[in-house]
Amino acid sequence: MLDRILTDSDILLFKQNMIAEEKSNATIEKYIRDIKLFYNFTEDSSVTKEVVIDYKKKLINKGYSVRSINSMLASINSLFSFLGWFECRVKSLKIQQEIFRPEEKELSKSEYIKLVKAAKKKNNERLFLILQTICGTGIRVSELQFITVEAVQKGSTKVSCKAKNRSIFIVKELRKKLLKYAKSKGITTGKIFITRTGKAIDRVTVWREMKKLCQEAEVNPSKVFPHNLRHLFARAFYALEKDVAKLADVLGHSNINTTRIYIVSTGVEHCRRMESMRLII
Repeated sequence: MLDRILTDSDILLFKQNMIAEEKSNATIEKYIRDIKLFYNFTEDSSVTKEVVIDYKKKLINKGYSVRSINSMLASINSLFSFLGWFECRVKSLKIQQEIFRPEEKELSKSEYIKLVKAAKKKNNERLFLILQTICGTGIRVSELQFITVEAVQKGSTKVSCKAKNRSIFIVKELRKKLLKYAKSKGITTGKIFITRTGKAIDRVTVWREMKKLCQEAEVNPSKVFPHNLRHLFARAFYALEKDVAKLADVLGHSNINTTRIYIVSTGVEHCRRMESMRLII
């Protein structure tokens, strides 16, 4: 059996390959983060399928969700495929489709409004508009960079993410707010959501600023993160269109099953629908 020892050089080469394949920065960072966790687990020992299975068991025992574990394993399996270590790849855990989502994890429209009002009360105009831009367009927080002065003036923007391109429309009211903000900040061209140094705002900053709103807005912090705004957009869009395939295109999903996760109702909504069936005599 070949002695497979994972090295920093292997990880660097894999990273360079992802860059050459034009993977998004967020994807590259995520893959490398997952791989380094596994690298630390191996402690320079030989990598075998048995070792990877032990690592999978460790993740399970540490209480990671099934989706998180499968995501981490996908990163490692990609590395193994790149290195030609095909015999080291492992199967993902089976996922049972959820029929409803726990209400304590889902951000409601009323809670979203509370967060927006809290941002305004704190005079954080940038965050005030970021919340509305993500929730009003369904974009990822990493895609805020495509919200430019030119795009807002036009009313739409082209978003490129994960080697896929899609058009995003910006509604009239949001356009007014964004152009007014850009003018007040002296931003005449390019990205609207930028730092003091002119760089595009990153997800960590948005996440941190959102968390600071929780107490003022009286919203559970476990619900408050950028991607939940995208979930809210998806549920609102689906409630009107009832077209999961169209929603998948809007969100930029290749797999429609990913989109289904976004529109699963909460347990309270699921129970309410069952009550309305009136099948108990």
